[in-house]
Amino acid sequence: MRCFNETEPMRRWLAWLWLCALCLLAGCAAPQAKAPVDLPSWADGPSRSAIVAFVNAVTDPSSPDFVPQEERIAVFDNDGTLWSEQPMYFEVLFAFDEVHALAPSHPEWKTRQPFKAVLEGDKAALAKSGHAGMMDLIVATHTGMSVDQFSQRVGSWMQKARHPSTGMLYNEMTYVPMRQLLDYLRAHGFKTYIVSGGEVEFMRPWTQAAYGIPPEQVVGTALGTEFVDAGGTFQLMRLPKLEFNDDGPGKPVAIQRYIGRRPILAFGNSDGDLQMLQWTTAGPGKRFAGLVHHTDSKREWAYDRDSSIGRLDKALDEARAKGWTIVDMQKEWKQIYVTDKP
Repeated sequence: MRCFNETEPMRRWLAWLWLCALCLLAGCAAPQAKAPVDLPSWADGPSRSAIVAFVNAVTDPSSPDFVPQEERIAVFDNDGTLWSEQPMYFEVLFAFDEVHALAPSHPEWKTRQPFKAVLEGDKAALAKSGHAGMMDLIVATHTGMSVDQFSQRVGSWMQKARHPSTGMLYNEMTYVPMRQLLDYLRAHGFKTYIVSGGEVEFMRPWTQAAYGIPPEQVVGTALGTEFVDAGGTFQLMRLPKLEFNDDGPGKPVAIQRYIGRRPILAFGNSDGDLQMLQWTTAGPGKRFAGLVHHTDSKREWAYDRDSSIGRLDKALDEARAKGWTIVDMQKEWKQIYVTDKP
């Protein structure tokens, strides 16, 4: 009998995570006019030019497009926008690794699916467990503990876990050009936020070090949380229920709920970011919408319309129709990861 409080939003979010898992199992200061050193990993090209022109316009007090500093809000998706997301979202890989880490305390997992399949690397059995199996994995690895305990587990994982394809630490797989863009925007008075479909408490332990974005500026999918008084020891306990799914149309809702201002700049990489870009550009005055287009099969991965991870289809069409900035990763980024030679 499962303790998971399964709701329709939870089913949608878990279906998203489960699809990712199946893909892996199947193998699948004043601004300067030209800003010559502010974005060193960006090649001279349309994307860099558009970014610099936009920032110059909204930060120059003499410009008709000037935006007061308190209104310079920039929002960024995380998976596929600020770090890699292939061959599946890193949070799913965290869940699998946690099953292995927690297994010594759960001898029953040796015979109980889907844990048995994870521990044995049985792809067929794991796939057969389906949506319900992913729910059990999420319960076991994300809930039933305090927020502090979960944060510690995520932090420990980030320090030692390595990506199955690259062998790199996950925090080494953040995009150098996007980190430079975050710094560039903040140097020009922007406040930068993450607005991601990833679970918010999974991201908060490491975003400050990775991107310079503090935990209070991280918005994401939220699981239930409950205040507990255990004999004078007060804890926030993580519950097996979904409170908010921060993906697709949920992103503009979350922006209003947690930020309270419409952004003037938004960056994403997939159809899950479309509504966030639409909401940003629908506001008055000068606006910027950007998409990271994964075109580099040698240094990263090349995918868009046919990908089950970070699918970019409708958003790509709308970006082209509306003149949004589409960053060609292969052509416009001199460097992707910190381990790359620029």
